[in-house]
Amino acid sequence: MAPRTVLITGCSSGIGLALAVRLATDSQGRFKVLATMRDLSRSGPLKEAAGSALGQTLEIGQLDVCDEDSITRCLNRLPGQYVDILVSNAGIGLIGPLESLSLDDMRQVMDTNFFGLVQLVRALMPAMKRQRQGHIVVISSILGLQGIMFNDIYAASKFAVEGFCESLLVQALHFNISVTLVEPGPVTSEFEGKLYSGVEQADCVGTDSETADIFTRIYLPNSRALFASLSQSPEDVAEGTPLGTVKLR
Repeated sequence: MAPRTVLITGCSSGIGLALAVRLATDSQGRFKVLATMRDLSRSGPLKEAAGSALGQTLEIGQLDVCDEDSITRCLNRLPGQYVDILVSNAGIGLIGPLESLSLDDMRQVMDTNFFGLVQLVRALMPAMKRQRQGHIVVISSILGLQGIMFNDIYAASKFAVEGFCESLLVQALHFNISVTLVEPGPVTSEFEGKLYSGVEQADCVGTDSETADIFTRIYLPNSRALFASLSQSPEDVAEGTPLGTVKLR
């Protein structure tokens, strides 16, 4: 059987990198991976982790899920713009008191986490329908099931992903397309590190002193403690995604 083609987004670090390497180094050679990222200058860690799989079962490509032209260029590399498996993993975070967050930052979260997924699925679904097969895997978050304070916008983007996938499933089943929604808890990765680093360098301008105190004195240290005690590694998530911990079909 020919290897199945897998397109993965957000592979410069974290879950995307771990999953790309796991599939590309599959002992049975079942996958051919196109690992993509927005900024190819950040491909060094993936190249190093892929080892001899690079150029064999793993290729690296540029893809910005917020840019339709970038999506088109990437899909034009694929015969018939078809992949057997899409893994939508690219995402960004945003935490803080709502009043201190800018609308531009909020829109960027929704554009990346939700509309980026929608654009990819919209572009790939026609070929999957023609083939009457395919698998759409979405790496989301437990915050798509339960919101927590100071994660208002990030949780909203993941709730949107949840609703999109549940609704998409009805149509997908008719065309023999599987949909898998993966909703991990805390994961220690560059994603989490950058998120907290950005918050610590910012202030809470726009919100009241009481809310700012709750955020900085109570939420941040407790959130960090939670990550330290309960978080899993990107490799744990990749290993537990065969392809999926929450399967809608």
